[in-house]
Amino acid sequence: MSRFKDRHEAGLRLAESLFYDPRLKELTNLAILGLPRGGVPVAYELAKMFRAELGVIVTRKLGVPGHEELAFGAIGPEGVRVLDDDIMRDCGVTKKEVEDIVLRETHELKRRQLLYQGRLDSAKIRGRSVIVVDDGIATGATMKAAVMAVRKLGAAKVIVAVPVGPQDARQRLGSSVDDYYCLQSPALFSSVGEWYQDFSQTSDEEVLECLRPMQEIELNKSSPVVPV
Repeated sequence: MSRFKDRHEAGLRLAESLFYDPRLKELTNLAILGLPRGGVPVAYELAKMFRAELGVIVTRKLGVPGHEELAFGAIGPEGVRVLDDDIMRDCGVTKKEVEDIVLRETHELKRRQLLYQGRLDSAKIRGRSVIVVDDGIATGATMKAAVMAVRKLGAAKVIVAVPVGPQDARQRLGSSVDDYYCLQSPALFSSVGEWYQDFSQTSDEEVLECLRPMQEIELNKSSPVVPV
């Protein structure tokens, strides 16, 4: 297993791998949603390869107080909330702390929704096949929140695609996922960032730059996907 140079290279390698999968080649009316911020550059490369509409699905990690890098859950659109009772119990996270953190992260979630796309339009999701993309999976909380939100918006099929994640990631996501693709699932996994040479924070400007060119691509929503 090798480290990715950056998120765009990871997205290109993931796109090249998925493009030849027969389960995906027959999909029509496809949409690709990246989790901002880091998942959007990865999703951008998939959208180019599949000539698919690119959007975002905003989720927010809920971090343990004092150890924010450890997620005890996540929130997403449509009021979706995912909580890990075991982590909350082990770390002593109280109900008041949960509500305070959820309130704070909800403000940031709404800010990003407005910045990237306005309100998430269920009409753009309902009845479509959707690939949900991030730069990797750690606990799986934010991805699970994204998948649940996409399901509530009426997606016909939900596929998760990431460059790297732990070996039990598919199990963590549960039954809401129809298919799961992961390029690298190392036996020893501690964080997503360790599998990138450049894992610097993606800015709002970079997210918007990824979204802007996709508006110029002529999309074919009624035919099987073809390479650019």
